[in-house]
Amino acid sequence: MAAVSLPLAALLPLLCGCVCVCACVRARACVRVQSCHATKPNLLNVHLVPHTHDDVGWLKTVDQYYYGDRNDIQHAGVQYILDSVVDQLLKNPDRRFIYVETAFFYRWWKRQSADVRRTVRRLVDEGRLEFVNGGWCMSDEATTHYSAVIDQMTMGLRFLNDTFGPCGRPRVAWHIDPFGHAREHASMFAQMGYDGFFFGRLDYQDRSRRRIAREQELLWRASDSLTPPMADLFTGILPNGYNPPEGFCWDQSCDDPPIRDDPDLEDYNVDDVVKRFLAIANTQAKVYKTNHIIMTMGSDFQYENANLWYKNLDKLIRYVNGRQANGSRVHALYSTPSCYLQELHRANLTWALKTDDFFPYADDAHDLWTGYFTSRPALKRYERISNGNLQTCNQLEILIKWPPYVVLPEKAMAVAQHHDAVSGTEKQHVADDYARRLAGGWLRCQVLVSNSLAALSGSTAERIYCDKLNVSVCPLTESSSKFSVNVYNPLARPVSWPVRLPVNGTSYKVSDAEGENKYSGDVVPLSAATRAVRRNRGFAVNELVFQARAPPLGFTTYSVSLLRDGPPAASTRRRTPTAGKPSRPSIYDCFLRVTFDPDTGLLSGLSNLETKQTIKLTQNFYWYNASDGNNSKSDQPSGAYIFRPNSSTPFVISRTAKTETVQEVRQWFSPWVSQVVRLHGDSRALELEWTVGPLPIDDDLGKEVITRLDSSIQTAEYFYTDSNGREILQRKKDFRPTWILRQSEPVAGNYYPINSRAFIKDEVDQLTVVTDRSQGGSSIQNGSLEIMLHRRLLYDDVRGVAEPLNETSALFPEGLVVRGRLLLSLDRPPTAADAHRPLAQQAVLGRWSPCLQFSGLQAALPPAVHLLTLTQWDEDSVLLRLEHQFQSRESKENSRPVTVNLQKLFSTLEILGASELNLSANQWKDEMKRFHWTPQTGM
Repeated sequence: MAAVSLPLAALLPLLCGCVCVCACVRARACVRVQSCHATKPNLLNVHLVPHTHDDVGWLKTVDQYYYGDRNDIQHAGVQYILDSVVDQLLKNPDRRFIYVETAFFYRWWKRQSADVRRTVRRLVDEGRLEFVNGGWCMSDEATTHYSAVIDQMTMGLRFLNDTFGPCGRPRVAWHIDPFGHAREHASMFAQMGYDGFFFGRLDYQDRSRRRIAREQELLWRASDSLTPPMADLFTGILPNGYNPPEGFCWDQSCDDPPIRDDPDLEDYNVDDVVKRFLAIANTQAKVYKTNHIIMTMGSDFQYENANLWYKNLDKLIRYVNGRQANGSRVHALYSTPSCYLQELHRANLTWALKTDDFFPYADDAHDLWTGYFTSRPALKRYERISNGNLQTCNQLEILIKWPPYVVLPEKAMAVAQHHDAVSGTEKQHVADDYARRLAGGWLRCQVLVSNSLAALSGSTAERIYCDKLNVSVCPLTESSSKFSVNVYNPLARPVSWPVRLPVNGTSYKVSDAEGENKYSGDVVPLSAATRAVRRNRGFAVNELVFQARAPPLGFTTYSVSLLRDGPPAASTRRRTPTAGKPSRPSIYDCFLRVTFDPDTGLLSGLSNLETKQTIKLTQNFYWYNASDGNNSKSDQPSGAYIFRPNSSTPFVISRTAKTETVQEVRQWFSPWVSQVVRLHGDSRALELEWTVGPLPIDDDLGKEVITRLDSSIQTAEYFYTDSNGREILQRKKDFRPTWILRQSEPVAGNYYPINSRAFIKDEVDQLTVVTDRSQGGSSIQNGSLEIMLHRRLLYDDVRGVAEPLNETSALFPEGLVVRGRLLLSLDRPPTAADAHRPLAQQAVLGRWSPCLQFSGLQAALPPAVHLLTLTQWDEDSVLLRLEHQFQSRESKENSRPVTVNLQKLFSTLEILGASELNLSANQWKDEMKRFHWTPQTGM
């Protein structure tokens, strides 16, 4: 392709722009014949949707589910489901089937013969086999970050596009099992070109109201910033979750009787079956709006013997429709979600409008599914780190124009987005398998990183990856007197960030890439908490801390040389707490001052020295005693899914000691809770590094540990949380925007997912907390913000996992220890977003690898623009996603539209042409056509 002028590049009104920088070929149009069965306008049309729900790991690992292994845990074998379904579809052209999880289908497809592949392509072209959703997995919506969701959706949809063309492109998003639904997911689905979205779970009170109002099908306006209908998504709530109506399950795992239609036999039951079906259909029709209703005919890992299902469904359709001659007004047909959606669109009605989300989810008065927001916090953090690793590898592969030969960890990351993976709701051996896959992906990625840095720097020195710096373990820095440190910045703007390295010396020279010794490093003694949590994995007694500055989309190198060995200087020795008041009640830098109570040692105040703001701020740790199910109100215990404290007042964790080192305060709250409060140079944020565990269970009580910030900010019961790391939603205690809430769990019923940040504010002050993983949180008291850090539970919550959330490991047999970090910032509400959004991006993607300087950009991107994706697409093309990361009216300066010139963006890439795609990169933007829906409000 000849070079083209790109003055426009991208005008991004919060939309994620997806551009294929390549010489691109338009795909053929789908030539599918009319695949939807005819409906009858004057009858009630019952759309029967044969389907299976195949978890990409839950009670068994991904491999065990695919092969049908470990059936002593759960009888399930996905390969046999696909074998059986294809065989049965060929026996009757009326039959239909939908499939969702591309991770499993991809495995199955690779092992099929050419004849079978031709057969399946024909079934897809004819609409008899339809893909819905189409991502690598059916992702969780509460604990996933939007960037990882986009990646896993892109991977699955790309495989379907490459394999089946436009006829394999899903038109419907299908999240029948996730435990609550995020607004940002709906926004992403709309931008990916879906016509509609169906799910099965919503709060029992919300469902009751919607049934009465006939609002179980609605129009979801999923963005405050995108101009309608860009983020409008028709949304349907399925009548039975994702199961068949009661009495109509015909899988080998079901107990319902088959249709016995031989009139000469005594157990003939056709009349009874038809009567029950008509009653169910007519009852369901009363709570939906049109003369079309949908029934999901399938469930978890069903259709392994598809003949059972289809033989009975064939009979059901025949005998139900046969009653029309006697006046029945019900017409049953094989259907798919897209066929059903097509009929709803043809009805040309107006639909109720929704602008908030579907969190939290409860299936009964005391059964709030808000515990999984925090369950398995170590896995949640590892998934977030792995996402940063993957983006780094993708970028370096492009910047050095390396032949794409390394298998990157995309599949491991995609599987980790599953709603029983990063959610923390799987069995322990399955969680271990997810972590093993992520670790294997990073090992493969290291090969590419090493080769990339060698090519860019011209250095062939061996590179060591220090993956345990969170517990100050790195054999190279602990034993060497001279070494260099590579710092890579995956963001498209320059970043300054503290580097902490375990060392044994007491004085070091730190030089930058130009050899200038202008980056002074502090040596601080290793904390007792770190020594305890690292066990026998390292031997450093100190940490070297220096502020590193890295160019946008690039790396820099620091040389470190030992100057003095021996015992630590007196000024850096650990100080023993005295009985009186501490000698220094505050720490401060150029931007922040943090004060501590002289009696308790607790944080007592926070000041922004630039804006001259000061608030009272107390921070402490607490734990909720988890319900064991022995309660007069309900027998529901806390578990992997459910959060149910047995009291609305948490226990205070006792305070024992406080020490000070450089610009940090080390606090001990109990033998199993400690914290370091730090200020780092020009970061403009206060760091709280917490270490929690092993949670004691000697008292036979499960514990759910939180940290709570109590401030002088006047919140009036309002607080704010992000949606999948993107837009911000307003929350209010004991309130739901779309129905009058009957609150029965005053703590768990006010918890929401926090993916990257939450804040409280009034007219003057805004306190923002940035998290390093997905966690649950709330504001139970005015002026407070609490975040759940760790959970250890002794009872199963009876939601299927059949295992208590009692995490141990070989290293920690007495219970898992978890370490994490919160960043606090204090700003004026009109400008706070300018500070906390970049902090959140840094926390998500900030990968610092422990070799001269390089930047992949000619200049940093504007503050409002984030480089979301830069990855190899094929041999001659690159997939680039740029996003405007500020909400409408969020920032006075940075919420305006921005123009980026792509031709002047990269330092190593020559752009010959560009074409714009939708968000998931499976359709050209100008060819993306979606159904138009009309809200009842006329908006």
